[in-house]
Amino acid sequence: MAPEAVDLLSLFLPLVARTGPLAIAQLGQSLDGRIATESGASHYINGLEARTHLHRLRAVVDAVVVGVDTVNDDDPQLTVRHVAGRNPVRVVLDPRGRVRQRSQLLHDGAARTVHVVSSAAGGELAAGVQRVVLPVSADGRFAPTVVLNWLQAQGLRRVLVEGGGRTVSAFMHGGGLDRLHLLVAPLLIGSGRPGLQLPPVSTLDEALRPRCHSYRCGEDTIFDLELRRSLG
Repeated sequence: MAPEAVDLLSLFLPLVARTGPLAIAQLGQSLDGRIATESGASHYINGLEARTHLHRLRAVVDAVVVGVDTVNDDDPQLTVRHVAGRNPVRVVLDPRGRVRQRSQLLHDGAARTVHVVSSAAGGELAAGVQRVVLPVSADGRFAPTVVLNWLQAQGLRRVLVEGGGRTVSAFMHGGGLDRLHLLVAPLLIGSGRPGLQLPPVSTLDEALRPRCHSYRCGEDTIFDLELRRSLG
């Protein structure tokens, strides 16, 4: 078997063989941990092979979750295009109802789209978009456990948290992730928006040191991190 095929099996077999709920996140970043420039430009930090990997992840999950800033900044489709597979349900976390009404995922009809808001959010959405009201924490954000429990109640047990950095960080800090795929490009930006942002630690003993496997992906490197999920 070719080395590339072995890597694909190693990356995806733990995902497709898992019988229980699964929450995996991905972040594409530069060598210095940036996911965008100061102005928000991020197309494209990672190469085509890494973007194809992301589409494979979308194809094996039931739902893909993003924060509203990712929708407003990138206007993503969140569909499966580079590989064969069905489109996941698209879930936008938007506590204050800030999503731009012209966002293509609200209008393209390519997949079921769920707009998750708090009770304080206003505004109307395009026809066909499901609006769901969930409680927020004291910081005005959705707790990962609230989101994951609602998704599982809808039969959406395999979840990809795709971005952005704050959303992935919140799920990671909240103990809501089983795995994290970090796609690192051989690129130095030097400034801009950071990827993971977790609470500060005083000593390295407090830092996370998850089990990790690395794989080449074109010019990029995938770090497959096994996290101990503590929710649900």
